[in-house]
Amino acid sequence: MTAANDAVRVRRTPTAYGELITLDAGALTVTAAPGLGGRLLSVTLGGSEFLYRNPRLLDDDLTPVPGVRAGPHDGPMADWLNWGGDKTWPAPQGWDGPGQWAGPPDPVLDSGPYTARVEQRDGTAALVLTSGDDPRTGLRLTRRIVLRPRSTAFGLHLTMTNTSAVERRWALWNVTQIAGAPPGSPAGAEGVYLGRARSGRPSTVPLVAGTGRPQVREAAADVLHVPHQDVVGKVGFPDSAGWLAHVGPERTLAQGFTVHEGSYPDEGSRAEVWMECPLAEGLPHLGGLRPRDHVVECEALGPLTTLAPGASAAMEVEFGVGPSAGPVRAVTPAGYWAGLLRDGAEGVFVPYTAGQLEAHGPAGTKPLVLGTLEPGRACGVRLPEGQEHYGSWELTAPLPGGGRARVGRITVGESGTRTHFNS
Repeated sequence: MTAANDAVRVRRTPTAYGELITLDAGALTVTAAPGLGGRLLSVTLGGSEFLYRNPRLLDDDLTPVPGVRAGPHDGPMADWLNWGGDKTWPAPQGWDGPGQWAGPPDPVLDSGPYTARVEQRDGTAALVLTSGDDPRTGLRLTRRIVLRPRSTAFGLHLTMTNTSAVERRWALWNVTQIAGAPPGSPAGAEGVYLGRARSGRPSTVPLVAGTGRPQVREAAADVLHVPHQDVVGKVGFPDSAGWLAHVGPERTLAQGFTVHEGSYPDEGSRAEVWMECPLAEGLPHLGGLRPRDHVVECEALGPLTTLAPGASAAMEVEFGVGPSAGPVRAVTPAGYWAGLLRDGAEGVFVPYTAGQLEAHGPAGTKPLVLGTLEPGRACGVRLPEGQEHYGSWELTAPLPGGGRARVGRITVGESGTRTHFNS
């Protein structure tokens, strides 16, 4: 049983566009706006905000500023009320025919009202947001947001259902908007990090050039880095390993998702990064879109799925938040690795729940405790070396929902020197 004071609390606040619903797990809170396209408008850790919100549309209380009217709207990109936050769309995007989603703006899936239902059990809270039936795509979208007590992670479970009378083919596409920044130093750690799967698919594909295309660098053998930059454009990642993370000056937001076999939109992209910077005028070739702020979008995609009438497809994205501790090197279900290995022996692990980081070695060796973990706090880790630690060691950490997950592997050579660290 979970004590009452450990349970995730739910707050419902009336607004001009319906209500705000906040799930409060203590240090971590998430706030959704069902009336604004079912989006998350706020994710905070210890009061610090992770998501971008448009200050020309919403004030600090998530209330529309004077003169702004919330509600379903359509039209060219120049008319889009981009509130910010985290939302779900169908892919592929385009304006060439019924097999492409011609938004945003969009009066149902992006800006229409979603119904809201709260489920609470054993201290965990889930908020289920459901769109109306969209006549253009034939879809109904459902976003189920799950918070557990004493955790700095939350789950986002997405479903698309074909409510039309004919087959439809779409992919789920989750879009997380985060405040960007002007370019920093060439060696700066800020920006987006993505894991590579080494699948043989292209590492990147150019998708949209508003003012140009975002530059992508190799941060490590299996990690790509998209630094903050003054550009309006998008790049896709067909070789995604199923994780990406945005590193800001103080905070990091990580997300993981399963990469499936099959066909994906946007030249096979499993993940995408969109960047925008302030412009003096709109971009005619992008429907008059005129960005006013530095914004980064971290986007996770599911496979294209042919849905018979009444059929559904699902996708899960697991989010975790914590401090920025340098470049992100890997994202796991239990936390993320950050920073650089110093002197070949140290790393930083940021967990999502409390417990111990353990190393399990060859048969006959005793497990090692490498660190005591507190959710959302960076834990410096010294990796074992020495002849008594010869062999392969599996690193495990606790999961927010119970149990443990593998988060890395260490290989120590016969000389006692660590030869490989693969998180």
